[in-house]
Amino acid sequence: MVGIISDSPLIKIDFVEKELGNILIIDDDEDVLFAAKMLLKKYAQNVIIEKDPRKIPFLMNNGSYDVILLDMNFSKDITSGKEGFYWLQQILERDPKAVVILITAFGDVEMAVKALKEGATDFVLKPWQNEKLIATLSTASKLKKSYQEVDTLKTAKKQLEHDLNQPFKDIIGESEAIKNVFKIIDKVAKTDANVLILGENGTGKELVARAIHQRSLRKDNVFVGVDMGAITETLFESELFGHKKGSFTDAKEDRAGRFEVAHKGSLFLDEIGNLNLPLQSKLLTAIQSREVTRIGSNKSMTVDIRLICATNMHLHEMVEQNTFRQDLVYRINTVEIHLPALRERTEDIPLLANHFVNIYSAKYRKSIKKFAVATMKKLQKYRWPGNIRELQHAIERAVIMSDNSSLTPEDFFFLSDKPGNSSEESENTFNLDEVERNVIQKAIDRNGGNISKAAKELGLTRASLYRRLEKHGI
Repeated sequence: MVGIISDSPLIKIDFVEKELGNILIIDDDEDVLFAAKMLLKKYAQNVIIEKDPRKIPFLMNNGSYDVILLDMNFSKDITSGKEGFYWLQQILERDPKAVVILITAFGDVEMAVKALKEGATDFVLKPWQNEKLIATLSTASKLKKSYQEVDTLKTAKKQLEHDLNQPFKDIIGESEAIKNVFKIIDKVAKTDANVLILGENGTGKELVARAIHQRSLRKDNVFVGVDMGAITETLFESELFGHKKGSFTDAKEDRAGRFEVAHKGSLFLDEIGNLNLPLQSKLLTAIQSREVTRIGSNKSMTVDIRLICATNMHLHEMVEQNTFRQDLVYRINTVEIHLPALRERTEDIPLLANHFVNIYSAKYRKSIKKFAVATMKKLQKYRWPGNIRELQHAIERAVIMSDNSSLTPEDFFFLSDKPGNSSEESENTFNLDEVERNVIQKAIDRNGGNISKAAKELGLTRASLYRRLEKHGI
């Protein structure tokens, strides 16, 4: 039965080897199955053959196929194709997006049309030509891949929509302190009021600024961020207001300033407290007039921006010390948002810690998924002078250095309270628990986190030291 494959010379086919993926062929003629497998194995990753159509349910439940070649007649002297149509429906019930090509030696136009209406992708007559069969399978395989890509895009779109519908998806926390921040963002976001965000370094001021923009009427326009502390005095006007070509040395082309770029969107001026008084004056003029003039130009342009500023400095105290303009404070803080330090929202530390450990476990291909109970206690007792940014960096370091499936207190040996924090208070106390905790912490720090050495110095066994570590959350 080799004659079922055409003897015509094989035309050169420019296919990448194995591009056809997994092919399933169902035909009651073993010669057909053998000949087709020999032809296709060069072009497919796998060629699975089966002569009994009753095994189709099993095959469909236990395998995934890019293309299925299905014979239409399995009984002798039957040429109607009814069996093929029956098994076609069985396949499509299990996988509505299955790519099925029907094959038969007894075909006509009417049967081909019916096959397509019933859900088949294509129709092939025996004997087939090798190059035509491979071309047909290649087209069908690409169709299957397009189905998979569409499914992937739909899933991604669904996830994106879900993420976008999550309020404050980038700001993690459930404490009352952070919930109050969420409430203020909700109230102010849909207005065009200028916002001043106050908080220590690492508390997430830029995240809050972006959350305001994303929930505002300007969300479809640009969000432009500027680190005011990184701009030198000589480049201040060029960065914020732009310049014309040739207006100064190195001005080799026209350049739009940040105000101009942020037109119709939001302009975020971070670390605004770092500006000296002359620069504050220039900024105030631009904010008041909502106009900017590029260096080297006499033409001013109107800008429509939503202004959001942030600083870790105490602006009101700076006003009293005459280091910050009072009228500029009034302009930028129609609404003030105070971000709590991490030590003021310790109940959010487990959420943040688990979020970061998942990120860095994936990034560094580690299987770390949890924290020991004593570890979390230690993280919640620490003062976190660098706030969320410090927590993030601490967990990244711990994930990199750890060889375990969970993070233990000794993975964070480098966290020790700085002078002026809780350790100083514990030195001035006669509370035995506090004294013991302080001594243990010092021993661990002095021995670089080595538990065995710390235990020996303290005159304890490793087991005894571990019990005390858990007791004190170290």
